[in-house]
Amino acid sequence: MEIKRPKGKILVVDDDNLIKDFLKESLSRLNHQVDLASSGDEALDKIKRTEYDIILSDIRMPKMSGMELLKATRKFSPYAKIMLMTAYGTIENAVEAMKLGAFDYIQKPFSVDDIEIKIRKALDYKKLEWENRLLKSEISGKYKFENIVGKSPQMKKIFELVEVVANSRSSVLLTGESGTGKELIAKAIHYNSPRKDGPFVKINCAALPEGLMESELFGHEKGAFTGAIRLTHGRFELADEGTLLLDEISEIPLSLQAKLLRVLQEKEFERVGSGQPIQVDVRIISTTNQNLKERIEKGKFREDLFYRLNVIPIHIPPLREKKEDIIPLAEHFLRKYNLENNRFIKGISEQVFEMFMEYFWPGNIRELENFIERAVVTAKGKVLVPDDFPKEIFFKKELKKLGVGNTLEEVEKSLILKTLEACAGNKTKAAEILRISTRTLRNKLSEYGVKR
Repeated sequence: MEIKRPKGKILVVDDDNLIKDFLKESLSRLNHQVDLASSGDEALDKIKRTEYDIILSDIRMPKMSGMELLKATRKFSPYAKIMLMTAYGTIENAVEAMKLGAFDYIQKPFSVDDIEIKIRKALDYKKLEWENRLLKSEISGKYKFENIVGKSPQMKKIFELVEVVANSRSSVLLTGESGTGKELIAKAIHYNSPRKDGPFVKINCAALPEGLMESELFGHEKGAFTGAIRLTHGRFELADEGTLLLDEISEIPLSLQAKLLRVLQEKEFERVGSGQPIQVDVRIISTTNQNLKERIEKGKFREDLFYRLNVIPIHIPPLREKKEDIIPLAEHFLRKYNLENNRFIKGISEQVFEMFMEYFWPGNIRELENFIERAVVTAKGKVLVPDDFPKEIFFKKELKKLGVGNTLEEVEKSLILKTLEACAGNKTKAAEILRISTRTLRNKLSEYGVKR
């Protein structure tokens, strides 16, 4: 099947009528829309009134040269692809044209095939640019404050702070339990900042082996170590003029913390295997679910690095402390997974919402999203009901039956056993819900003579 190439709207600028007429006839046969101009002034007048995809201009023209037209066009038509033509081509001219923003450089004489290949290339590139701008616009819209679900007073205060912080260059440290939405806030900071058109790059410090982390952060030269078969750019280079998210910063090895501190202080680093410093302009946002001050006391985290990262601290509270957000979040995830799975679940029952409000949510927003996604996929009815959710959400209501007449040991034992039952015997999850260590849970079960 033949792939249809996009038609282009093209302006040909040349004081040679033979060239103009030749290009008009040739390009029109190829289904492009072609306008003509005999001088730079005439071309600029047309450019001010019409949006062109491509401008083909001679370099040597009276009054306004092609180079001067190129400079002037940037102001009125920044997305047009400009190609300069000349019969007096030199390497110097080509380099200067590219520096000024020309898309390509064409030397006369040329064939129609030569021109058409360059036009196709320019139109394809322009289409990719348009798609990229559209994608960035959609992403930026997604992370606008009004589009982030959070109605509680705590989240409103965070949004107010983030709005101020976004316009600064300062490092931000986001703290909070796993699943509270720290990465979402990090993206909101980036996409509401002057860097929103730059890259947003993430590295999970907990997911990488210590031996690979330096290369991931700073890149490496070809031959720097066994297996380094090519030059590789690190996350700092990739994030230049944008934002770098250091996720779970508490897990970065001590051996790398000094190098990270240097980048933050001096705005430069060296690739592994190179002594050449590379300067970068990167905004750092870090996240952690650990207490970094405790890690400093234990000698596992540098105090000077902590103060560099913690210029603006933002704490994201757990879901159990902002229960006003539970219902709007659940409804948001219901809409999301209805759409993704082509389901038509109409709503969530009041019984489910009651249980949601009583549940501890050890996994926070991520756990709520997981429960809603699973329920949407597996539900048999048009409304989500308690049977569509795991038992662990609902066990607390049964515990209310315990009261006067029960000993403290009986209440404790009942709570632990029912929690374990709700978690299908998963001791780690049960311990998280009970806010005790797994070791304490095992000791309690041993006291009760329970073998699980």
